[in-house]
Amino acid sequence: MPLGERAGDKSESRYCGVETQFNDDMPHVLAFNLSHGSFDFVVAPLMDPAYRPSLMQKESGVSGVLPFAGSDLVLSPSQWSSHVVGKTSSWIDLDSEDEILRVDSEITLKQEIAWASHLSLQACLLPAPKGNSCANYARCVSQILQGLNSMQLWLRIPLVKTDNDTMDVNSSNLDDSWEIWNSFRLLCEHHSQLSVALDVLNSLPSANSLGRWFGESVRAAIISTDCFLTNARGYPCLSKRHQKLVSGFFNHSIQIVLSGEPVHSLPRINSDLAANNNDNNVDGVQKHPLRPYLDYVGYLYQRMDPLPEQERFELGYRDFLQSPLQPLMDNLEAQTYETFEKDTMKYIQYQRAICKALQDRVPDDKASSVTTVLMVVGAGRGPLVRASLQAAEETGRKLKVYAVEKNPNAVVTLHSLVKLEGWENIVSIISSDMRYWDAPEKADILVSELLGSFGDNELSPECLDGAQRLLKDDGISIPSSYTSFIQPVTASKLYNDVKSHKDVAHFETAYVVKLHNIARLAPPQPVFTFIHPNRSTDKSNNRYTKLQFGVSSDTGSAMIHGFAGYFDAVLYKEVHLGIEPSTSTPNMFSWFPIFFPLRTPISLHPGSSLEVHFWRCCRPSKVWYEWSVTSPSSSPIHNTNGRSYWVGL
Repeated sequence: MPLGERAGDKSESRYCGVETQFNDDMPHVLAFNLSHGSFDFVVAPLMDPAYRPSLMQKESGVSGVLPFAGSDLVLSPSQWSSHVVGKTSSWIDLDSEDEILRVDSEITLKQEIAWASHLSLQACLLPAPKGNSCANYARCVSQILQGLNSMQLWLRIPLVKTDNDTMDVNSSNLDDSWEIWNSFRLLCEHHSQLSVALDVLNSLPSANSLGRWFGESVRAAIISTDCFLTNARGYPCLSKRHQKLVSGFFNHSIQIVLSGEPVHSLPRINSDLAANNNDNNVDGVQKHPLRPYLDYVGYLYQRMDPLPEQERFELGYRDFLQSPLQPLMDNLEAQTYETFEKDTMKYIQYQRAICKALQDRVPDDKASSVTTVLMVVGAGRGPLVRASLQAAEETGRKLKVYAVEKNPNAVVTLHSLVKLEGWENIVSIISSDMRYWDAPEKADILVSELLGSFGDNELSPECLDGAQRLLKDDGISIPSSYTSFIQPVTASKLYNDVKSHKDVAHFETAYVVKLHNIARLAPPQPVFTFIHPNRSTDKSNNRYTKLQFGVSSDTGSAMIHGFAGYFDAVLYKEVHLGIEPSTSTPNMFSWFPIFFPLRTPISLHPGSSLEVHFWRCCRPSKVWYEWSVTSPSSSPIHNTNGRSYWVGL
C-alpha cells in the first residue's frame, strides 16, 4: 500500500519496494512481500543465479539453452507489470578479462532482459559496472535498448564520491559514482529508457555532490538496512543527512527500495496483538522482517509538509516543455487570461508600485485637485485597470485611465467590466496596438505586464519603446526596469524530451518549463537589462553578453544540458517582481522559467570554468536569441532565428 497520502501528491515516490533473493515461487514472493509485508512491489531476480550458459552448453552439448526461469503464467500480466521489477544476475561482468565470463555475461544479460520484456515489466535492474571500464557493458546495453519496448533499464550505481575534489580536469575518476554513470550514458548516447537506481550507503557524499543527482534520470534509491541507526526505543532510524536525502527522493518522484537482512533485534509482539493484526504471519508472532524499516520510511513520508496549493496547481506542468506565449503576434485566449488573472500576488505587487508612483507624482496637499493620467498598455481583460483604481482609492488620488488593448476579443470583456463596475467616467477603452495609437494627451504613468519568463522574450522592450512617446518627459514607467538571468543546469529529462524530436530545430528553441527534476550547478548571473523610459539613442535592443560560471569543487563533475532563464523586474523603486531564485516573488505562478537546451551536453569538472555567450538579435520583423558555450569545450551557436517565436513587430 502507498506510504501515505499528501494532498495533491500522486507521484511514484508514494510506493516503496523491497529487493528479494531468487525464488522460483513468484506467487509466494508477492504474497509474502506485498500482502504480508505491505510493500508495493518487489525487485526480484528472474533467473537462477547458478545459471551459466557455458555450463549449460557443456552439460547438454546444445547451445542457446534458455536460463532457468519459472513460467510467465504463475502471475497475471497486471501482477507482472505492476508489482515486479526484474533484477538481472549480479555476477554479470561484460568487461571482465576472463573471456568465458564475458561471453556468459553478454548472453545472459540479453536473455534476462528479453524475458523481462516478455513479461511486460515496467523496469529491469542492471548490476553496477565493475572495474575501471564499462565500454563493453555499455555497448551491449546500447544494443539492447535499440530493440527494447517501453521497459526502462535501471543501472545500479553506488552513491559514492571520492574525497579528492582537486582531481585533474582531464582525468576520469571512477571513484565518483557520477563519473561511472556519466561514462556509461555517454556510451549509450543518453538513451531515454536508461535510468539510475542509486545504491544508498551508510556514508554519504557532500550535499552539493548529492544535488547533482536530482537533475539526472534517477528512478529508484536502494537503501540497505546497514544504513539505519537505532533510536532510543531500539527501532531503526536514519541519520539527519539520510533523512534529508530521502525527503529529496520523495520530492523528485524517486521510489525507495529497501534491501538487506534485518540488523535490529526487535521484541516479538504478543499473540493477542498478532491475532488481531493481519500484517503478521499466520503463526502470529513476527512481522515481515523488514516491516520496521518500511514503517520508518512511511513515517518520513507522512511527516512531510503537505504540498502548498500553488504546487498542487503546478504539478501537471513539472518538466513539461511549452512554447512561450507570443502576445504581440497572437491574441491570447480567454483561458490564458483567466489563469494569469488568478495570480493575486502579481497584482498586489503592481498595486503597491502604482500607490508609490501616485504618491510621488501628486503630493498629499494636491491629492483632491490634481488628476493623474495613467495608461495601461496591454490591458488584457482589465486586471491592471482594477489594480490602478484600487491604488488610487488607497492613496486618495484622482485618476484618469486609458486601457489600451490590441486583442479585439479582450476589448469586448473590457467594455463589459467597465460598465459592470461603473467606471465609465474614469476609464477610456482604446482598441489599438500601443505602438500605433495617437493619444489625445500624454501619460503621467505607463503601466504594462508584457514581461515574459526571460523578461524580454515577449517583446516588452520593443513594445514599451514604441509606446514611450505616450509618456510625459518626466513620466513613470511601471515596470521601470527588468533583468534576465541564466544558470547552467543538469536536466536529463528535458534534454531527452527535446532529443526525442530528432531534429536540430527543437534544440534551437527556448521553452517555458516548470523546472523540477534539475540540478542547479551555479548561481544565476545577469544577462540583459532594459530600462524604461529608454533615453538611449540606440533603440535596436540588440544585446550580447559573455558569462563565466564555475562548479564548486564540493559538487564534483557535472553534466550541463542547458540553461535555465529567469527575470527580476523593478516595478517602481523598491517594489520588485520576478522569478530569479534568490529574489523570487513568493506565491506567484504567472511565469515559469525558460529553458535553453544544448544540442550536446557538456561535462564540467570541478575547478574548470564554463564560458557562455548569449545574444539577443533584432530585425524589423522579428527578435531571436543565440547562445553558445566556448569552454571547457565548444558547442554550436544555437539560433532561434527561423522559428516563429516573437514575430510580429
